[in-house]
Formats: sequence, structure tokens, C-alpha cells
Amino acid sequence: MISVTQARKILSENTERAGVKIISLEESLDLHLAKDIYSPIDVPSFDNSAMDGYTMEYDGSRKEWDLGEIIQAGDTSRQKVVAGTAARIFTGAKMPEGTNTVIPQELIQRDEHLGKIYYDLDQIKPGSNVRLKGSQCREGELILAKGTVITPGVIGLLASVGIVEVEIYAPPTVGYIITGDELKEVGTKLIEGEIYNSNGPMLTALLKKAGIRVISGYKASDDKEKLQQIINEALETRNVVILSGGISVGDYDFVKECLENAGVNELFYKIKQRPGKPMFAGKKGEKFIFALPGNPASVLSCFNMYVKPCLQYMQGLENVWKPNKILPLPLEQKKKPGFTFFLKARREGEKISILGGQQSFNLQAFSTANCLVELEEEKDLIEEGTLVNVYDL
Repeated sequence: MISVTQARKILSENTERAGVKIISLEESLDLHLAKDIYSPIDVPSFDNSAMDGYTMEYDGSRKEWDLGEIIQAGDTSRQKVVAGTAARIFTGAKMPEGTNTVIPQELIQRDEHLGKIYYDLDQIKPGSNVRLKGSQCREGELILAKGTVITPGVIGLLASVGIVEVEIYAPPTVGYIITGDELKEVGTKLIEGEIYNSNGPMLTALLKKAGIRVISGYKASDDKEKLQQIINEALETRNVVILSGGISVGDYDFVKECLENAGVNELFYKIKQRPGKPMFAGKKGEKFIFALPGNPASVLSCFNMYVKPCLQYMQGLENVWKPNKILPLPLEQKKKPGFTFFLKARREGEKISILGGQQSFNLQAFSTANCLVELEEEKDLIEEGTLVNVYDL
């Protein structure tokens, strides 16, 4: 049995980046860039109007102008405004030669009969309301760093510089196997001695939230031969395999033996932690295998503390093993020495609240928890105000 620190170190040393591939911008949401991106053009590529109004060569002294051209957005003709005249211009339209300022239409008084416009000198300054060429980014400028998650805003930025394809870390494909004859699917009627399979839907949600797109779910009975077949199938078709249940030492806990039979090399088995002590991690070639305890709260805790960081690193994230916050413990906590405890908690800004219902079978607290608080291994009493590691869920 190893410590939490040792488990993290082993996993970090054995996790590699996923493969890289090029995909269309439309398909890239929530994935991570595999290389730095430099703008291929200036944006804007020309000086343009920031609003609807009137444009002229303004020096701050003249308040009366004759009306000239009308310039619409998308007009690509090489227009030039005659000295002493103002052109009607619309948002996004190219600034014509001989102009440097746009006065918003709401600040203008217009004399249709004389064909002139007037305005208050105190309300406008030379150069106002013009988007200058390259004010967003210059050609050759770094606009996105390797590892950046692709959000809708990132997609908008890339589209604005004309990029239609991106190089990303391909998310690993994942298969999960739920074990246990007592588990029944949600929507069926239970008889005494049966429970609903909450781990399957929960793992699907956790994997989707972690950026995984190809997910296969399997259900295995407490039959060694059938479990072996399912494990072999999952290992053949998926990059990462996760099991829940059957990893302890009961008469029907066949997972560890079946993994050994499948050629999985053990990285570690059992961690000095609660919940989730009987956790297994291994590899077969480049494939990762995690066997988690069957208790739902243990699955959630172990996934977030070990599986998720590995999946994140594969997809290009950095610093995946570091806590999100280090905050003072709000209340004294007693625990068994020799084990790291992960407590379900809620964080509001810089304050945390430890929730009730910390048992490994109890999912109630996870309905409101948004973080896990880590209590160090050696102590049996963690005093109020002690700084603790906090991991966002």
C-alpha cells in the first residue's frame, strides 16, 4: 500500500500526451491546442469605423462640414473624401482616404436643406471611434499558446484571423466496466437486495466533463470468464479502461486477477486514503487501466484525484496534480492517522465548508459539493485554520 503522494508521482511519470491530429474549427470545442498559433494576418486588416456616424479629417477645431459620400460596410472601393467634406459611414466600413475620425450619428445635427452637419466641439476628439489596422493582433503575433482549451471565444478569435483547421491533442477513447450482480439499470424495478447502477451514468458524465468524446460502457456480472472477455474487448478497442467494483479481496472480486491475465502491468494497488483505499492502476503498452472501488463516493473521489488529472495531461493541460486552492480549514477535523482523507466540501470564494455525509456509499453530499479537501496522512487531528489543499470537482 502506497501513499497518495507516491500514487500521484507514479501516475505523473507514466502519463504521456495523447496523439495529435488536425480537425476543423467547428469540431474543436473543448479540445486543447497542440501547438502555438500565430496570426496569419493583421486584424482588423484595415482601419474601419467603430460605429454608425460621419467621418472626416478632423483636427479638433471645425464644427461644420459639407456632406459627401455614403460608405457602407463591405464597400471595397478606394474612396477618398474631398477636403472639407464629411462622409456618411457605417459600423465596420473601411475608413476612406482623407479621414481620421468618426462622429457618432447621435451627436450630429443635420441640415438637409443646406447639406451640412454640425456638432459640439467638446463632445469629440480627433481619432475617435476608429478601429485601427492590427489593433486586435498583428501578422505573426502569438495569439494562442499550446495547451489552450478551445472555448467559443477561442473559436471566434481563430475564425477572425481566417484559420479553419487546428492541431489538437486527440482525446483518448475510454471504456468503463461496471461490475456486480446486485446492480440494476435505472428505470427498472428493484427487488430486495438490488441497487441501482449509479456509477455508469456518473462515469459517463465525469468523462464528458473531462473532454472525452468516445465513451463505451460495459456491464459485467460476477462471473470470472465473462468479466475476462469484457476486459479483453475493452483493452483492444480503447486507450483507457476504467472499472468500478470487484477490486477488493472478496470471493467474487475477480478484477485484479482478470487484469493480470489480460497482460496489464501493475503500477500500484491500494492507496493509504479514505475513501477509495483498494484502487488499482496499471498499463498495458500505452493503454491505461484504473480499477476503482464500487462505492459511488469512492468512484467520484478516485476519479477526480487520479483519473481526471491523467486524462487532462493527455489532452495538453499542465499542472494537473496541483491543488486549485490552499485555504484554511473552517473546523477542527479528527481522522485516522496513516491515511489521507478526502472530504467533500463546498467552496465559496476563499472559504470552504465541510459537508455532512462523508461515508463512501453516500452521494448526497456530492449533489452540493464543488471541491475535495485533502487532510494529510500522518495527523489524527487537523486543527481549525490549518491550511489544506483544495481540489475543484
